[in-house]
Amino acid sequence: MGSTLAARMGSPATRAGIFYSSLFLTGAVSNPFLPIWLTEKGISPEQIGIINAAPIFAMIAINLVVGRIADRASDWRTVIVVGSIMAAVPPFFLLVMDGYLPILIIWTLLIVPFQAIAPVVDAAAYRMARRNNYDFGAIRVWGTIGFVVMTLVAGLVLDWQGAVAFVPLLIAVSVARAALSLQLPLFRGGEDHFRPTYPIDAPISPLVAVRMGELWKPWFILTLVGASFLHGSHMMQMGFGALIWSEAGLPGWVIGILWAVAPTAEILAMFYFERITRRFAARHLILLGCLCGAIRWWGFGLEPNMWVLMGLQTLHLATVGLTFLGITNFIANWTSEDIAAEAQSFFVMIRQVITVITLVGFGYLAAAFGAGAYFVAALLAALGAVMVFASLMLMSPKVEKAELKGVFR
Repeated sequence: MGSTLAARMGSPATRAGIFYSSLFLTGAVSNPFLPIWLTEKGISPEQIGIINAAPIFAMIAINLVVGRIADRASDWRTVIVVGSIMAAVPPFFLLVMDGYLPILIIWTLLIVPFQAIAPVVDAAAYRMARRNNYDFGAIRVWGTIGFVVMTLVAGLVLDWQGAVAFVPLLIAVSVARAALSLQLPLFRGGEDHFRPTYPIDAPISPLVAVRMGELWKPWFILTLVGASFLHGSHMMQMGFGALIWSEAGLPGWVIGILWAVAPTAEILAMFYFERITRRFAARHLILLGCLCGAIRWWGFGLEPNMWVLMGLQTLHLATVGLTFLGITNFIANWTSEDIAAEAQSFFVMIRQVITVITLVGFGYLAAAFGAGAYFVAALLAALGAVMVFASLMLMSPKVEKAELKGVFR
């Protein structure tokens, strides 16, 4: 029994899952802490907005570069480890830095390496899971579990110690992620650390892209943009949801429960990923996520009671969980390993552009219309559904299944 447990703990899937549990801890700590800590440092609300947006702007410029470097490396693991270690250094400077500009620079240097490796981790883990018949959902779910647990821990620490605990806690999770990156497996198999390249390892289907220039197919781009619109629609909730609920008179403990319902539902989607993907095409999952997003945000705009809000929050299962798994599956279906990380980073770049635009736009809409701004979020999700539906019309799932049959052995 002991040897069996040791073998499971040492398996590539388990090691990847362990790292995933640390991947999103920076966000889990900063969600409750960062605005309070920055306010105590004398940073204005406008400056706080810039500090949050600056890493996203920076990532738009370097996403594809990092993906390309990762694909050219002997294994994706190299870039993940280097990025994790780079992200562990800046938090220490926050112990001695004060003032808007120094904090802006350090926070950007802290977040950019983490955001840069996230799509590489997804691409690497998914390809490894597909090659070895692992359940990717069971690997990726530990990222959500780690995020939920650390969010709860950060909230307790905030109540106990106040904002003074922010930087030490941030240092702890950043160092933990760097340390856990060292135990990651070789995602490409590790026989000789190198893969044959195109045309020796060419996909069977000529529709599978082996170069980035081959991604510019209308049905492919429409799906990426549609999924990005759905993600952008979430920025209304992420940026202003708690404030609107608080102004509506909901107590803090209710708001906490409402926030916890969403990632819990997402966890269910991860656990049932393999069963779901065997029954539904990737774009069908994304389309379902967009439609559920339109329903979810329209319901939020009506300002219902707590129980209805809780029910709407469970739609996070589709709007984030199924959509993430669907888009990851879709990209992997239509790209070769030679551009796996770069293709995933390409999607993230599109998503970040839309995220920046929607964050700014929802700021004005929420100020003007309050909860009514959720109706715009609903329309954005619906527009994403239209784009995915158009992609399905241009390239039907039946054709997709026929083209890809046998490509991934």
